[in-house]
Amino acid sequence: MVEKIKIEVRELTKSFAGNDVLRSLNLKIPEGKITAIIGRSGEGKSVLFKHIIGLMTPDLGDVYIDDMKISDLNGHELNKVRAKFGVLFQGSALFDSMTVRENIAFPLVEHSRLSLNEINLKVKDSLRLVELEGIEDRMPSQLSGGMRKRVGLARAIIREPEVILYDEPTTGLDPILADSIHNLIVSLQEKLNITSLVITHDVSNTLKFAHSIAMLHGGEILTHCTPDEIVLVEDPFVRQFLAGSSHGPLKVL
Repeated sequence: MVEKIKIEVRELTKSFAGNDVLRSLNLKIPEGKITAIIGRSGEGKSVLFKHIIGLMTPDLGDVYIDDMKISDLNGHELNKVRAKFGVLFQGSALFDSMTVRENIAFPLVEHSRLSLNEINLKVKDSLRLVELEGIEDRMPSQLSGGMRKRVGLARAIIREPEVILYDEPTTGLDPILADSIHNLIVSLQEKLNITSLVITHDVSNTLKFAHSIAMLHGGEILTHCTPDEIVLVEDPFVRQFLAGSSHGPLKVL
């Protein structure tokens, strides 16, 4: 069975002040799968994310969502495409002055005509999916780091997106909490048949949960393959990064 491509990046090029961050980058993200993007800090992973959701415009190249070239869309059409995405930000990005319920409900309050009762039911459903029930009235300051991540994820899924973008979802978490977040990514992908795109430095866990892994270096995708395949890749940059070694062509900055 041929995989359907949900997101396709074609020859994407982006420079800032003469510095090429992305250079003719090509990437295909299959629908309903977990794709991880690995690479060193400063390699342009977040810049790639911003192009995918239309927050940045390429210097050259195109991004397609469901075969629609998003650079051709006007503001209203682009907003409709963005509604297909949920985002879990690196720091969870919760509003400290809002309760858990208010944080999760925020996208629906802003972008839907649902009643308060309907929104509250959706908040409960989202919390159940991230295995955090009964904490609606807590403040973010009362939550652990792992709980904040889950609340951020509950907010990301409340509008029933087709794609979730995870920006370093386990940053600042201990190994046990990090593993629980990775298990949750897998659980949501299976329960919701959702397309997941994960930026991460956590190589060891990524090898366990991702369907495919793409390594970004020098503004290009060096390789994009399954976890079983990537450990056999002979490219010295890939091998050094997977090994987490300071010895090799990737220089310590």
